[in-house]
Amino acid sequence: MFASTTKGAPPMRVAMFGYQTWGHRTLKALLDAGHDVALVVTHPPSDHAYERIWSDSVADLAQENGIRTLLRTRPDDPELVAELKAAELDLIVANNWRTWLPPEIFELPRHGTLNVHDSLLPAYAGFSPIIWALINGEPEVGVTAHMMNDELDAGAIVAQRAVAVGPKDTATDLFHRTVELIEPITTEAIGLIAAGKVVPIPQDRTKASFFHKRAPRDSLIDWTWPAADIERLVRAQSDPYPNAFAYHRGQELRIVRASVSQGHYGGTPGRIFIREGDGVVIVAGPEARRGHSPGVVVERVRTADGTELPAADYFTTMGGYLTGDR
Repeated sequence: MFASTTKGAPPMRVAMFGYQTWGHRTLKALLDAGHDVALVVTHPPSDHAYERIWSDSVADLAQENGIRTLLRTRPDDPELVAELKAAELDLIVANNWRTWLPPEIFELPRHGTLNVHDSLLPAYAGFSPIIWALINGEPEVGVTAHMMNDELDAGAIVAQRAVAVGPKDTATDLFHRTVELIEPITTEAIGLIAAGKVVPIPQDRTKASFFHKRAPRDSLIDWTWPAADIERLVRAQSDPYPNAFAYHRGQELRIVRASVSQGHYGGTPGRIFIREGDGVVIVAGPEARRGHSPGVVVERVRTADGTELPAADYFTTMGGYLTGDR
């Protein structure tokens, strides 16, 4: 935890780079705090599965407030650089800007560039940090405000806040909790910078990790994973995210809800084995053949046509496999 918001700090003249709900909340924080937002740069709408959700429009909010708005896929064109130079900025603030900002931009303002990232840096730099952190069983997730340098998500930390991950939390739950941190942490960090009271803390690069953007392949279940890891993957791909899935009889089958079995089950990973409680056990784990490991109790599924139903209603007979291909 870092210092609380500095009161009475002067307003800053800023430009904002951002996208989707994360950028929208950041821009709202700047406006609510009374900062002079000279320019907003955001991405055009996208058809990417992960960019159609949490998609509150940065452009719409900027235009509602009479702020000059530029749509860009990359930030390196002469028009944009010229406008940033002409704006005589105190600070650039970025959140969920999807490409690297070059030094000619992030070093331009008097105080540099503040980036707001939804992980507890230095871990989980890059893309979809909440999803990856939940899959990996991290006890906490959070939001970090840091000064930008020439390595993505690697600059010195100004402010950071964490929230605990509960045993049943989904990525959707954690999104809502962390997105609520954006406005206070942005206000806090800018207040410290404006008041000259910030003491940025360098990131420990030995603890850094960087994750790629998620694609449909990343939600495909590998039944050789331990059951607890697969259960977390299902929670990490909760609606409205693209669900974790496997193939059954040549058709895609999405796993909407699952748990770790009470019993230990042996055999080949992916085998549709036996009913337990209200669900159906799928054999899982790297040493499933030994019969010493729990399986995954699939509780609810969604078929290729979008029908959702209890797993026990879908798997009317036992046997067969959930696989990684058609």
